[in-house]
Parts: sequence; structure tokens; C-alpha cells
Amino acid sequence: MIGWVSGLGAALIGLLETLGGLAILAVRIVRSMSPRTLDGRETWRAFYKVGVKSYAIVVMTALFTGAIMVIQAGQFVSKAGATSFVGWAAGFAVLAEIGPVLIGLMFSGRVGANNTAELGTMVVTEQVDALRALAIEPLGYLVAPRVLAMVVMLFLLTALGDLFALFGGGVTSELLLGIPFRVFAQQVIEANLTSEYLLGLVKGSVFGFSIAVVSCYFGLGVKGGAAGVGRAVNNAVVLAAIGIFVTDLAVGLLWNLL
Repeated sequence: MIGWVSGLGAALIGLLETLGGLAILAVRIVRSMSPRTLDGRETWRAFYKVGVKSYAIVVMTALFTGAIMVIQAGQFVSKAGATSFVGWAAGFAVLAEIGPVLIGLMFSGRVGANNTAELGTMVVTEQVDALRALAIEPLGYLVAPRVLAMVVMLFLLTALGDLFALFGGGVTSELLLGIPFRVFAQQVIEANLTSEYLLGLVKGSVFGFSIAVVSCYFGLGVKGGAAGVGRAVNNAVVLAAIGIFVTDLAVGLLWNLL
């Protein structure tokens, strides 16, 4: 019994230390995001690496997400004969919830893990210490551009992914349910899902910041050489996924209250 309580206490202390470290790092990152401290070349490189190289996988994910939503919704509306609700049901689910979450998880697995591994390798090979020796602040030079790129690009990728998700849903509705693409598009337009679309974009930005902070935290805190880098990547992916679901719930509740 004593051992179980001791283990639980140690796990709780470790969790609080991690949450505290994430909060402190988030505040320091926000304070370091200044045009005077951001390196232009590093910032544009981060935008290209984070956004341009991720749009293909995001588009593919979105297409299948829209198709799956239509297939799931189609089973019920076909039985009820309410095919006019397919566009509304699929659009609501994709724009407000499923689309941003799946895109965020895909983004976390690709960009967040890569960022953790890259920063962790820099720490292990003492490149971060070399920057400090040259009087270059790592937060302003390495971390802030990556965080800014993740927030902005995940916002844009979510906007792009939502459109392709609706396109995939329209194609699927015509091929499998016999609902013309034009009719599906008209249903989505008449449903007036602007609020859901904006909610998804807000979630995408929040997800981007959450993924960025978590990946940078574990990347900069790597210890133990190459094995430590592997552990950091694993921890970052797991905690980033948890963070996506937690922030998804928080943003949804705040949006409904406002």
C-alpha cells in the first residue's frame, strides 16, 4: 500500500512539474515573439517546413475524413429517407470537430515529432549551448519562429483541410449515396455553418500552439543522448495528443459560453 501511494505521488509530482514547465515555457515564448528578436531566415524556413511540406498529408487526411463522415451519416439518413440532411450532418461534424482534431493529430505526428527530434539533437550535440556562447538566445532564434509557424500554418491547413473534407464528402455522396455533388454543396451552403467553420479555425490555432509548446519543451529538455531523444519524441507525441483533446474540450465550452 505504501509503495502504491508513493508511486502515485511521484507520478503526480512529475505531472505537475511538466505542466508547470510547459506554462513557463509558453509565457517565455510569447514574450520572445517580437519582430526585433525573430530571425527572418529561420522564420521563413519554419513556415516552409511546417506548412508547405505538410499540406499534401493534410489534404489526403481531409478527403478521407469527409468521405467517412458522409458514409456514417448516410446510413441513418437513408433509412429515415432524410437525404436532405446529409450535407448538414457531414459539414457540421467535419467543420466543428472531426476535421480540426484529425488534422491536428496528423500535424502533431509529423511536425511536432520532427520538431522535438530536431531540437533534441541540437541539445545533445551542444548546438544550443553554442548559440548561448555566441550571445544568441535560443528561444528567440530557434523556438519562437517554430511556434509562430505552427500556429499560423495549422490555422491555414485547417481552413484548407475543411474545404477538401467537404469536397471529399460531396464526391462520396454522389458515388455511394446517389446524391449529386451540386445538391450536397447546396445543403452545406443552406446549413449556414459559418460559426462551425470559424470554431474549427480557432481550434486549429490553439492546437498549433499546444503542439508547438509541447514539442519544444521536450526537445529542449532532452537528456541521455540518442536514447533521450527517442524518449522525448515519444513523450511529446503522447502529450500533444492529450493536449489536443483537452484544448478541444476547453475551446468548445468557451465558444458555447460566448
